[in-house]
Amino acid sequence: MTAKRINWAKFCKLVSGVVMKRCWLFVSVRLWFLVSLSGCLSTVAIEPGWAEIKSTVGKQEVQSQENIKLLTRKIQQLSEVERPSTSARMLVQSPVPNNPPSQRSSVVPITGVKANPTPQGVEVILETPVVTQLQVTNRSTGNNFIVDVSGGQLRLPSGDAFTFRSEKPTAGITEITVININENTVRVTVVGVAAIPTVELFDDDAGLVFGITSAAIATSPTQQPQQQQPVSETPTQTPSAQGDEPIELVVTGDLDGYRVPDSSVGTRTNTPLRDIPQSIQVIPQQVIKDQQATRLTDVLKNVSGVVVGSRSPRDPLNIYSIRGFNAFSDTLLNGVQDRSIGSVGFGSNIERVEVLKGPASVLFGQGGLGGKVNLVTKQPLRDPFYSMETSVGSYNTYSGAIDLSGPLNDSKTVLYRLNASVGSNESFIDFYNQQEYLIAPTVSWQISDRTKLTLEASYSDAEGPYDFGIPAQGSVLPNPNGKIPRNRFLSEPDLNNASNGAFRIGYNFEHRFSENWQARSVFQTSLFRLRRNIVAPFGLQDDLRTIDRGVEDFDYDENAYNLDNYVVAKLTTGSIKHELVAGFNLNKTDTNAEALFNRTTPLNVFNPVYGTATQATLPDFALKNTIQQLGFYLQDQIILAENLKVILGGRFDIANQKYEDLLNQTTDFNQAEAFSPRVGIVYQPIKPISLYASYSRSFSQGLYTLGAAPPEPERRTQYEIGVKADLTQRLAATLAFYDLTRTNLPISDPNDPRLTILVGEQRSRGIEFDISGEILPGWNIIAGYAYTDAVITEDDDLLVGNQLNNVPRHALNLWTTYEIQSGSLKGLGFGVGAFYYGDRQADLGNTVELPSYVRTDAAIYYKRDNYRAAINIRNLFDTDYFVSAQNVNRIIPGDPLTIQGTITWQF
Repeated sequence: MTAKRINWAKFCKLVSGVVMKRCWLFVSVRLWFLVSLSGCLSTVAIEPGWAEIKSTVGKQEVQSQENIKLLTRKIQQLSEVERPSTSARMLVQSPVPNNPPSQRSSVVPITGVKANPTPQGVEVILETPVVTQLQVTNRSTGNNFIVDVSGGQLRLPSGDAFTFRSEKPTAGITEITVININENTVRVTVVGVAAIPTVELFDDDAGLVFGITSAAIATSPTQQPQQQQPVSETPTQTPSAQGDEPIELVVTGDLDGYRVPDSSVGTRTNTPLRDIPQSIQVIPQQVIKDQQATRLTDVLKNVSGVVVGSRSPRDPLNIYSIRGFNAFSDTLLNGVQDRSIGSVGFGSNIERVEVLKGPASVLFGQGGLGGKVNLVTKQPLRDPFYSMETSVGSYNTYSGAIDLSGPLNDSKTVLYRLNASVGSNESFIDFYNQQEYLIAPTVSWQISDRTKLTLEASYSDAEGPYDFGIPAQGSVLPNPNGKIPRNRFLSEPDLNNASNGAFRIGYNFEHRFSENWQARSVFQTSLFRLRRNIVAPFGLQDDLRTIDRGVEDFDYDENAYNLDNYVVAKLTTGSIKHELVAGFNLNKTDTNAEALFNRTTPLNVFNPVYGTATQATLPDFALKNTIQQLGFYLQDQIILAENLKVILGGRFDIANQKYEDLLNQTTDFNQAEAFSPRVGIVYQPIKPISLYASYSRSFSQGLYTLGAAPPEPERRTQYEIGVKADLTQRLAATLAFYDLTRTNLPISDPNDPRLTILVGEQRSRGIEFDISGEILPGWNIIAGYAYTDAVITEDDDLLVGNQLNNVPRHALNLWTTYEIQSGSLKGLGFGVGAFYYGDRQADLGNTVELPSYVRTDAAIYYKRDNYRAAINIRNLFDTDYFVSAQNVNRIIPGDPLTIQGTITWQF
């Protein structure tokens, strides 16, 4: 069979012309943009004057126990430093209050900040022209190494005079920032990827050098591991420099890891996961890269309680369930609701995937009982970065991607990032070929050290047939005529075409009034369209060899607009600390759908003859639906004590829906109001252990159904308790127990089957365990187990007690890699994974059960300098299995053994 090659002309046209092609969008959304943005800018304009922030960097010297003086020494070059192994945490002293203004020496300007690469990582230099003494206070927290340095002020010669930022300067470091935070303090922050770097303080002829070293390097065979001590908010004194010599900070970051300790998806604030009373799992870029995952469902297999839903994983539709409930339309993009991501959205521009389990209406509005999936996109980098990747695999699979980033001006206040990819693949399914395209530009503007604006857009398209699988009789059930081949195509080769495309554009405006007050305005619009002309199989006839089919010509358009404005404030009432999030959310979704449908020729599934199907001609439906929602929310993260934290939150929503049946000329309108609360508590008996409990509710406005009265919102309730443990600095685990209930579900009215009544109820109870991180240097793991008991508790009497379809009671995922850390084979890595799913029901009637299976994956890769080559093997032992079911006539087989080779070049 000849492979359908990538349409390069189309791809180039998308790259060069998509913005022009969609420029009309800016006219339709300009009012949204101007109203929200002007509100934020006006707030900035009336802020009390910050005409010139004065902040200092300097050096003081350690005395006796409180203030032991060191002789002032000239700071040498980094290469001349001889480094004794003295831990900075062993030298810190008790806090020394800042000198009153009358006792302060004159402010010393810091005229330059440099971040130069070194063999160990990156060298950060603060350039000072005169002699002074500086006091350094350690304020490290989470995975952030933070020091406040008093006595100087940033006065950089170009760009923003009050801030320096370097993003991803070396592996394992997300960002280095040097900023003025008040009139006499400069803050230096180094953000580690997986954990706070090990910090050593070197005292020698060079003065004081901060050595920030990765755990992997600190525990290499030539070095002994350092005993980690708690980081306290205490100052150290640094010797002053003579003349124009700079202060030098040596930064070597953690290697990219499998553990992400912080996330904003659960609270809209950058909060350690152990402080959030809810199960949240993050799949970082390193896992995605090691597994070469190209679809959202491929990524989500690494999270307990998440399974493929009722569609084929080979289709563009990423249908999946979380804790037993469909989460297809509960997807977020950078924290903003975007229903179209489930249809087409995952691509080379995704940095990581976050899974927030349980209801999340307080922050994100309606939907999401089982949970929400948040896709975080790659952001512009301050320093030039260029990456090219190409892949070749089984079944004529080809793909290529580029990732470009860097500054657009000399001061590096305007940055860009461009991701683009193209791919084509066939399948073991006959006549199957799919093409995918993506282009995603992003521009950020650091207006000042306190204000930032990011503009982001993307266009993605997936074209190819639908995979309808094969009937249960002949696959998981016996058929007297024999077994239906797994590769059988029950549609038509020339009459099964679909195109899923999405264009997204939006902005993210952030302004920090002070260290304790921040405002954010986010707007995003998504234009999704689906065009399909397909022949779909129905049920087998009585002979169990002939399948009935229908032909459909379907057009669907969905335009979604989402505006979210909120503030974050840190307050103190006595000894109690608060972090408030307050805001409002406005969104609107317009959908139009129409279809032609009629029966067409059947097909012999054992001896198919194609080419007899006809086109669809009969009008089936024409619908127009408009949903609007306005929500106001408030959340308070309360620190009652260092080991006792509480989250209280609530949201009030007004949602309405206008439904128009254009064929029957009928219109219906309903409006609902809902309050969604959230309560959670975290108790930490010791710092690495968090015991938590939470209660939350969410709602979803019911779609239009026939009935005597407009439907009430569907209500969703969750109770959850659990424990989170930081087993080491680089390895963390979560154990959760939950109880979920859906109520107000529409079911058939027993007195009139044409109508519906809202008495349906479903319940899911379960246990989940997740672990991720680094066990030993170079040895990473991400694994999980889920027990899910999801059943119908109120419905038609025939269904009560039935299990929800496509939800296994037991599921286990394990993926682990090891990379050689030294020697001639350094950079060589291996990976292996096993994924087990228990028996599942193919339909709500529980008439067909899909058998359990174990699938094994493997990988081998080699990294050297800027190159990476990898081979990934999926279904290593070529196991026959069925991954999901749409119904008893559409059972979806899993992929056989496939091999994919990938080469990546970064420069």
